[in-house]
Amino acid sequence: MEKSYAKRHVAVIENCIMSEAGLSHLFNSYGLKSFQLHFFKDYAAFKSESATINFMAIIFSLPGLRAQRITCLHNLVELTCANPTIKRIVLANDDTEARLMSLLSPSPTHGVISKDLKVKELKDKLSSALNETQWLSDDLPGEEFTIKHCGLSPTEREILHYMTYGYSLPEIAHHLSRNIKTVRAHKFNAMTKLGVHSDAGLLDAADILMHITTDKASFSAHAFM
Repeated sequence: MEKSYAKRHVAVIENCIMSEAGLSHLFNSYGLKSFQLHFFKDYAAFKSESATINFMAIIFSLPGLRAQRITCLHNLVELTCANPTIKRIVLANDDTEARLMSLLSPSPTHGVISKDLKVKELKDKLSSALNETQWLSDDLPGEEFTIKHCGLSPTEREILHYMTYGYSLPEIAHHLSRNIKTVRAHKFNAMTKLGVHSDAGLLDAADILMHITTDKASFSAHAFM
């Protein structure tokens, strides 16, 4: 007689109905039926349900809109602090964002996966992440690793912090008491080190660096005023 196993509960933070339907189909059709998905439009809804369901993992699907993505990054930090034992998996919008999340996140995850992958590869990576027993970045000593690993200088990092709060290059130059050409050079160096080729990509990196830190003091814009 075939044994039956209790399904393992996985929370998914996803506010796009089409993405929700795609993930449901993926899990039901590609050998991931041992996992029971629970979809939530936001983190608050997940927290309410987590009081009654024992989730073994949570998948954060990063939104495409910047404001919503920043909120999602904050929620990821909150979960890391509140429940460090739950598996955390991030679905990034593309390969570049996935690479930046893997490179810059100071807290360990079980996987950062690009939504751009082909279906079979996406399934394989999700299956591997959900069944993984080791954190992918267990050996990363927090935010110090982030700075050293991507090779950003303190000035380059400071410029990224200003960028995430909407400062223009002339404004950044004024606050740093630097020539704007010098600030542009630091910005270009940061783009090269992070492997991004546009202002949008650099802003994405700045958001990850600024909003996924576990240092709550770094969330305050007053530090840059």
